[in-house]
Amino acid sequence: MKTWMKRLFMTALFILALMTSFTGISGVEPSDLAAWVKETDAGKQVSSFFHHQKRQTMAVKSDDLRAVSLEEAFNWNDYPKQKVVATGYTAGVESTGKTKEHHAYGITYSGVKVKRDLYSTVAADPSVFPIGTVLFIPNYGYGVVADTGKAIKGHKLDLYYETVDDVYREWGKKVLDVYIIKKGEGTLTEKDLDQLNEAESMQVFRQQFQANKE
Repeated sequence: MKTWMKRLFMTALFILALMTSFTGISGVEPSDLAAWVKETDAGKQVSSFFHHQKRQTMAVKSDDLRAVSLEEAFNWNDYPKQKVVATGYTAGVESTGKTKEHHAYGITYSGVKVKRDLYSTVAADPSVFPIGTVLFIPNYGYGVVADTGKAIKGHKLDLYYETVDDVYREWGKKVLDVYIIKKGEGTLTEKDLDQLNEAESMQVFRQQFQANKE
C-alpha cells in the first residue's frame, strides 16, 4: 500500500475513533451537534468563524489572489454588520494622556500592547463589542477589540494608528458599516493577537498590508 493511502486510511480511522469517543463520553450524537450549530446563536458564531478561516486557507492557495486585496477577497456581506462612528487614536498623550515614560504607555484595557498590523487593536464599548471581538473594518482592515475609552460609548470605535499624522491622513472620522467576524468573550491575550496575525492563511494579505505601510 502506498504511503499516501496508508496516511489516508489512518486518518479515517482516527476521525472515526474520535467521533466514537466523543459520542461515548458526552452522549451527544453527531446529528445533535450539527443541529446545535445550525439552530443556536453560539453555534452559528462558531460555524461562521471556522467558515471564515476555511475561506482564508482556500484564498492563500490561489496564486490569482495574490493580486486581490483583502477587501475583494471575501464576501463581507456574509457576516453580521453594524453601523458605527469610527475615529482614530494613538498611544500618545494627545489620545490617552500618557507619555512614553508612563508605565502603562501603549497598554490597552485588555492588557495587550497596541498594534497596527493586519489585525490591529481597536477600542470599543464592551457592552456592544466585547473584548476579543474580531471586526472587519473597510479601508482599515481587521480590528480586534482590545481597548475601551471614556468617549467610546455605544456604537463607536476608536481605531489604533501609530502616529497622529496617520490618523489624519488615513482616517479622521467616518460613519460606516463594520462586519462582525467573531464575537469576543471578554478577554484577549498577546498570544491570541499573535496567532491571528501569524496565521499561515493570512500571510498573503499581511504582506500586502506591510507593503502599503512602507
